Amino acid sequence: MKGVLLNNLGSPDSTDLKDVKTYLDEFLMDERVIDIAYWKRYILIKGIILNFRPKKSAKAYKKIWWDEGSPLVVISERFTEKVTKKMDIPVELAMRYGSMSMEKGIKNLVDKGVTEIFLAPLYPHYAMSSYETVVVKAEEILAEKYPNVKLDTLPPFYNKPEYIKAMSDNIAHHLKGFDYDHILFSYHGIPERHIKKSDPTNNHCKIDGSCCERNSVAHHTCYRHQCFETTKEIAKTLQLKEGTWSNSFQSRLLKDPWLKPYTDFELEKFPGMGKKKLAVVTPAFVSDCLETLEEIAMEGKEDFIEAGGTDYKHIPCMNDNDDWVDVMVSWIDDWKKQDSVSS
Repeated sequence: MKGVLLNNLGSPDSTDLKDVKTYLDEFLMDERVIDIAYWKRYILIKGIILNFRPKKSAKAYKKIWWDEGSPLVVISERFTEKVTKKMDIPVELAMRYGSMSMEKGIKNLVDKGVTEIFLAPLYPHYAMSSYETVVVKAEEILAEKYPNVKLDTLPPFYNKPEYIKAMSDNIAHHLKGFDYDHILFSYHGIPERHIKKSDPTNNHCKIDGSCCERNSVAHHTCYRHQCFETTKEIAKTLQLKEGTWSNSFQSRLLKDPWLKPYTDFELEKFPGMGKKKLAVVTPAFVSDCLETLEEIAMEGKEDFIEAGGTDYKHIPCMNDNDDWVDVMVSWIDDWKKQDSVSS
């Protein structure tokens, strides 16, 4: 029997300091998020970061928290419910971090008689700290507890035409009536070293402004290249004029070099360049969350206006809109057909 496991990042159970600290502990101790030696990571996270970061994060979560709970979780649940109604096989939702664990999601499927799982990480782009850690975690759980269960995984969908169309339609819908002079595509940032670690050739990814343009097998696991490709395809679909859009990366951690340009720097710079009516899109996320609702919609707007901007609009993620639901259903249906053909 076949089943589907939709997977998103996760969230604290509440905005209480204790719950936020528990969540951040699990998230930041992941070796694919903070990729340094275990003893160094232990000292850094448990000895330093967890002494101050939870308080700051809890304050941020309180600004965006809904009556129903975490926006990311609520939106993901709504999306899952819509997908489930269109499927004739079990569909479960799990989070990489937090109490809605992948182990619980997989167990729920197995308890329903599922022996073949289609894992759908809700990340358009490949990164070791998002897509890769989900796949590895699922493989570890199955190897340890359910070795006879087969696993297939949805590849990164950053350039799939149906995803690009759904994203473009969503952006166009929310831009109606907004007179912008620039669109910023803000992607979640990752350390530059992650790009090089994910390079199977060990020499292609130089982050030098040209490697993302030269064809290479490295692009299959290059987050930077995939982000730029998403923007190009959306810009082409929406027929955006050259010079009216650009890319940036948000949410830096620590002092290591992260992908540039940095979103906060760009927001402060634009007004001085005459770009005072700004729309911001966050294509690395399919569901609105702390990084989009607080960092971009609230803090980003404040920074932009303070720098001299006049009009600012955050474009919501696709969330549970019907077009996005239909895209996911089509991918699941494709998997079912391929599986039946191969068998």
